[in-house]
Amino acid sequence: MDAERVEDSLEDLGAAAITLEDAADDALLEPAPGEQPLWPSSRVRALFDAGCNLDEVIAVLRSRLNLAASIDFEVTAVEDRQWETAWRQNFKPMRFGRRLWVCPTGEAAPANAVVVRLDPGLAFGTGTHATTALCLDWLDRTPLDGATVIDYGCGSGILAIAAAKLGAARVIAVDHDPQALTATRDNAAANDVAAIIETMAPAALNSPIADIVVANILARPLIELAERFATVIGDGGRLALSGLLAPQCARIAATYARWFAINDAILRDDWALLEGRRHPTIA
Repeated sequence: MDAERVEDSLEDLGAAAITLEDAADDALLEPAPGEQPLWPSSRVRALFDAGCNLDEVIAVLRSRLNLAASIDFEVTAVEDRQWETAWRQNFKPMRFGRRLWVCPTGEAAPANAVVVRLDPGLAFGTGTHATTALCLDWLDRTPLDGATVIDYGCGSGILAIAAAKLGAARVIAVDHDPQALTATRDNAAANDVAAIIETMAPAALNSPIADIVVANILARPLIELAERFATVIGDGGRLALSGLLAPQCARIAATYARWFAINDAILRDDWALLEGRRHPTIA
């Protein structure tokens, strides 16, 4: 059964929200930009108003989609909550490195901290994932005063905003997802660094010479982007690559060794960050 057909039918029947989930622990790793693959076995969750006749919804779905009797439906009542603010229970101020903090709106931050204000939203990146944390730690200990920084795969803009707050003079935030670019612009404005951060799609990145590139994406695109990163980082410029599982580091390091001196991986849980410095260009 096509999960997307089920999703479309649920929307027609008045579902307020629909979520597609993995039903059998089948990982989906590194889809290409624009791809939205589904798992071999998917679970579809739909949220309906309490007054909806769910027996009727299920009957219509079975008839419309010709569902086999073996396909199960589970109905669970969900307690009404203030969903807009429920995330605050688990999202608290977090420190990265010596001075950098990521704090939700309205939460107090320590005195003299460098603070990124961020609430969960449209795009990936609040600092809770190990790869984002690795990048934030790296930015905190890297000299950024006056630097031009490219945040490739910017998501929510958390790394771009952190770079700007830590002293970068210019930050270019790049992502193929328009929602990520929107989220980055909104979050930059909320952090008073909109004048420093420029957003763009990858095709618009026309080889500005950067001092630093930080890319928190995945192994396959990092391999594909190695030569491009080499062209946009000036001699002696620095590079941080994350979104990597520890076993992938050797291959990534070997790919980048042509252009960069790569240091040993920095690990957190099963995830890794590779840092490097651009070799001098040979005339």
